[in-house]
Amino acid sequence: MKPFRFGVALVTPGSRAEWVAKCRQAEDLGYDVVGVVDHLGRVAPVPALLLAAEATERVRLNTYVLNASFHNPVLLARDLSGLDDFTGGRLEVGIGAGYARAEFEATGIEWGTAGQRFERLVRAVAELERAYEGRPRPPLLLGGRGDRMLTFAAEHADTIAFTGTAPGAAEGRLALAGPAALAERIGFANRALGGRDAELNLLIHFIRVTDDRRSALETARRLVPHLGADELAALPTVVIGSAEAAAEQLLHTRETLGVSYFTVIEEDLTRLAPVIEKLR
Repeated sequence: MKPFRFGVALVTPGSRAEWVAKCRQAEDLGYDVVGVVDHLGRVAPVPALLLAAEATERVRLNTYVLNASFHNPVLLARDLSGLDDFTGGRLEVGIGAGYARAEFEATGIEWGTAGQRFERLVRAVAELERAYEGRPRPPLLLGGRGDRMLTFAAEHADTIAFTGTAPGAAEGRLALAGPAALAERIGFANRALGGRDAELNLLIHFIRVTDDRRSALETARRLVPHLGADELAALPTVVIGSAEAAAEQLLHTRETLGVSYFTVIEEDLTRLAPVIEKLR
């Protein structure tokens, strides 16, 4: 089994001082990776990670994840290789096909078909690999849930990422995949790897370190109303309980699914910290 890694995806813009403080806090709390998302109204990925590198000493820095449709692939490869150099080789590149149609419309970028968005991703990865031809490139994170995306990730990625979501999310609601559905997707990716080694990443959607587990499960149900409390309690993407119980859950997830790299969103930055401490 691979060693644990823990990442946080920072999303909230702010002042320089606020950004520096968040990045340093993540490093102090024991996170291995500080990442940024690529959405309108959020931080600009390249300058944010460059400043994160200046503010920290140890953590890796990643894009979680870049929307391939938002960037010219040749220029993106140039910017990422420059960012890799300026961060001292701490960069990890996550790239996705994009999923928020409203953001495409707001930018005037063609939404297109799923196949067209996938091809933009393929070209972005190809340009990045071309830019690093003859030398080691930054680790590449790719993910999704469809067969085509997972097959491509198995061919190219150092890390395969799973959001743990299911089709059919209503507006403002999460649709989380059940344990069997997530295990099936991870199994598909492992078969596609064909023996090639890759790290598996999972996004934790809800975490509460608490002794009042039942109350926290009811809070989670308001975000994920299509699942009952017992169903939620069985999800690898929902972590609720004492720090000891949460650590045992992540150990179990690593043992049964092979996931060793867990990511939370910024609002859960401090919530995961006691679990990281237990697992160290």
